[in-house]
Amino acid sequence: RPRQEVAPGGAGAVTSWVGIARLFAVLLSCLSFSLVASTGHFSGPYGTWCMFSWCFCFAVTLLVLLLELLELPPKLPVSWDDLTAAFAMLAALMVFTSSVVFPSTFISSPCRGALCARQAGATAMSCLCFLAYALEVGLTRARPGDISSFLSTVPGLLKVFEAYVACLIFSLLDYYSTYAGLQWCVAVYSICFIITLLIILLTIGRCLSYMPCPLEKVLVAYNALALLMYLTAVIVWPLYSFNGRSRPNPCGTNCWWNKSLGVTFLTIFNFFAYLVDLVYSTRMVFIRAPS
Repeated sequence: RPRQEVAPGGAGAVTSWVGIARLFAVLLSCLSFSLVASTGHFSGPYGTWCMFSWCFCFAVTLLVLLLELLELPPKLPVSWDDLTAAFAMLAALMVFTSSVVFPSTFISSPCRGALCARQAGATAMSCLCFLAYALEVGLTRARPGDISSFLSTVPGLLKVFEAYVACLIFSLLDYYSTYAGLQWCVAVYSICFIITLLIILLTIGRCLSYMPCPLEKVLVAYNALALLMYLTAVIVWPLYSFNGRSRPNPCGTNCWWNKSLGVTFLTIFNFFAYLVDLVYSTRMVFIRAPS
């Protein structure tokens, strides 16, 4: 099916389906951080991350709406479609993470009183905000074979996902200098993150046209290499990280065992993301969508 275009300038920035999704995202993210701020209970790294996610998404989405209302995107030296597609995907991932982290960290069971009610309300608003961003991603996603706006294609959206998961992995890394195998895994995460982020930035900056070889073939080669590197990390990280050690008791939020387990699962997620990315990138090279 043809691609649903991003919200047009002027009044269409808030009357199109994409514009309406953005308005809901602004409202719901504002409600989320306002309810949490009213409780005063968001201290620590996890609470700070959740508040940052809601405030960041609120501010950037509001800025996007204002720029499109003023019809300024054509005057910016960036690919606006790629920028908004990448941000919508990033915002969906950030809000989704906050929707999981906040209640699991701050809402105790049984849930009673006004404090818990506001925390539960913030969680519900955050979940709805995630759906608003997910709707925007779906509305602006390019059809298979269309790479006029690369970051709105499935491989482009996966690039944002891969970079974000790598950031989550970095946040969980603790002790990895003991074994060379763990150092190799950190090198895998870092190299793939840097290259993926570079692809995203070059796409937004309209610099891919200066590449001496076709983008599609570069993506296939890079995704194949990244897939092999992550395959080694999937095997090596749990092998050296746990190394026959059992889970400590007690094992709190900052326990090394929980962090290592989190890195293990995130590594598996990124491995499958690169696998799907490779499949779609290969289709972009060898299978052309009908015009």
